[in-house]
Amino acid sequence: MKIKIAIVDDNSFLITSVNEKLSFFEDLDFKFSALNGSDLLVKLESNHNIDLILMDIEMPVLNGIEATEIVKQKYPHIKIIMLTVFDNDENIFNAIKAGADGYLLKDVNAKDLHDGIVETLNGGAAMNPSIAMKTLRLLRNPLNIENESDKEDIKLTPREVEVLEQLSKGLSYNLIAKNLILSTGTVRKHIENIYKKLQVHNKIEAVQKAKNNNLI
Repeated sequence: MKIKIAIVDDNSFLITSVNEKLSFFEDLDFKFSALNGSDLLVKLESNHNIDLILMDIEMPVLNGIEATEIVKQKYPHIKIIMLTVFDNDENIFNAIKAGADGYLLKDVNAKDLHDGIVETLNGGAAMNPSIAMKTLRLLRNPLNIENESDKEDIKLTPREVEVLEQLSKGLSYNLIAKNLILSTGTVRKHIENIYKKLQVHNKIEAVQKAKNNNLI
């Protein structure tokens, strides 16, 4: 019996990427995709014969955490794994509260994604090691989700946030330029400005600091 899967993400490129990972395994059957939580709920109305949903968090109209809560109420048989670039404590905590059965990062390799899906359907909880450690910490200190006093007052322009979001997905300068209809030189200049404002020296530091300060 094949495992029937739906993917929910507002980035069609990432839907394709995840679907390619699923295609390596004969026991996984990709049924449909949705671009946000509201789109998902409409599609489930006509086809809720789904075993598992891979759910993004940051989406317009209805985000992944809100959608997870609704799906779990209406279709409790469906398992949900959050598949996201965000691993901050607040998202993990809220996803678990909403009923998520697992939490993986989007850069997960095909084998670990497959193993996580199978593990979740067998009653386990798919999690990256870093997510598992954060979850344990949250369970020990549920009131200490985010220390708001540690937040810095960092101001990025809307365009800089767009560039940073693209950067966080591991995209090259050329791809970012193509996606945002900019020149590569303009993207490079935006990233220089982002590094200065965040006071960081590389992409990894920039993305982590932006996540910690809820900028992306």
